[in-house]
Amino acid sequence: MILGAMAKGLTTVEGLLEGDDVLRTAAAMRAFGAKVERVGEGAWRIEGAGGFSEPEDVVDCGNAGTGVRLIMGAAAGFDLAATFTGDSSLRRRPMGRVLDPLSQMGARFLARGGGRLPLTLKGGRLSGVAYTLPMASAQVKSAVLLAGLNAEGPVEVREPEPTRDHTERMLRAFGAEVDVEDAAGGRVIRIAPGQRLAGTRIVVPGDPSSAAFPLVAALITPGSAVTVEGVLLNPLRAGLFETLREMGADLNIENLRDEGGEPVGDVTARHSALRGVEVPAARAPSMIDEYPILAVAAAFADGATVMRGIGEMRVKESDRLALMAAGLAACGVGVEEEPETLTVIGSARGNHPVKGGASVTTHGDHRIAMSHLVLGLAAEQAVAVDEPGMIATSFPGFVPLMNGLGAAIAEG
Repeated sequence: MILGAMAKGLTTVEGLLEGDDVLRTAAAMRAFGAKVERVGEGAWRIEGAGGFSEPEDVVDCGNAGTGVRLIMGAAAGFDLAATFTGDSSLRRRPMGRVLDPLSQMGARFLARGGGRLPLTLKGGRLSGVAYTLPMASAQVKSAVLLAGLNAEGPVEVREPEPTRDHTERMLRAFGAEVDVEDAAGGRVIRIAPGQRLAGTRIVVPGDPSSAAFPLVAALITPGSAVTVEGVLLNPLRAGLFETLREMGADLNIENLRDEGGEPVGDVTARHSALRGVEVPAARAPSMIDEYPILAVAAAFADGATVMRGIGEMRVKESDRLALMAAGLAACGVGVEEEPETLTVIGSARGNHPVKGGASVTTHGDHRIAMSHLVLGLAAEQAVAVDEPGMIATSFPGFVPLMNGLGAAIAEG
């Protein structure tokens, strides 16, 4: 959506996940002057004018943390002023990590304490920058690269640990030249200034974060087997699948192919006897959104699963580390929470099933809600969550899809 709006000409998109975050991003691109039209299920047309124009009103990004950070990066390269806001959750999330490098490039911001929304951006006349990420964040990297398209000098981003590279791949699809080098101390991404994007055709692979829920549901529910077709298997996003296999999961990948410059395959999960493992901190960037559902799988494993280096979970839509620990404990699962680590004591040893039976507080976090509903499928007693409407943020078809597989999820 963002690159199509920045590009000159027509971009068509197929297979789009039409969650609230994406719809908010579409509305934002309209506000910045692009023509954005839905033409069918998951099918969209974006006509860009080769740049952003100044929006007439405040840009409300709802709950879209990725959306607002990338949009700010894109908008920073143009001579305009724009005010951004979001829902109560997004207004609590830190934006300083993006504002810092963009400010170094010359963008100006008027923001609340801590760089939180609502804030106003004044863009244009950016200089190049050589920026080292202080944390593993594909969002920050992407914001800097998008701003760099319209900077007056070259932009270089150094990441100590490789993060998901969808932006680099997508920039190439729109005609940009992006140089990626594995160097001592990390990966370096460079983009030359003054590049112009051209509209193109994009087929979006299946989201691994969404696929994780029915796949883990199959792993923990006796007698189950589920195949999810067309799942993105980019190695910088496949940390969950690697971890589940280490736990003994019966995961089979077939029909490997390339779609839109990304590796894709059909993933089948069958009920499995899982065992606890230690998940290294270095794997966190490849699966940071999947730790809540991994914790559910770990609850049904034999022994302890230790997830290290996941402090980033505390600054997502909620403090996901704390909420998962609290929800699992309420369902009778042994957990230990530390600042950067979550340990889940699996119940499989001695054949003691997970009790469940709790009503889980989600603080409006869609992944916390979906993860605990999946846990309820294999627990002794049903599990309830508050604020289920937030699931539509990322997975609007979650409930009917899961019920179609044999689950019994109902509002009430």
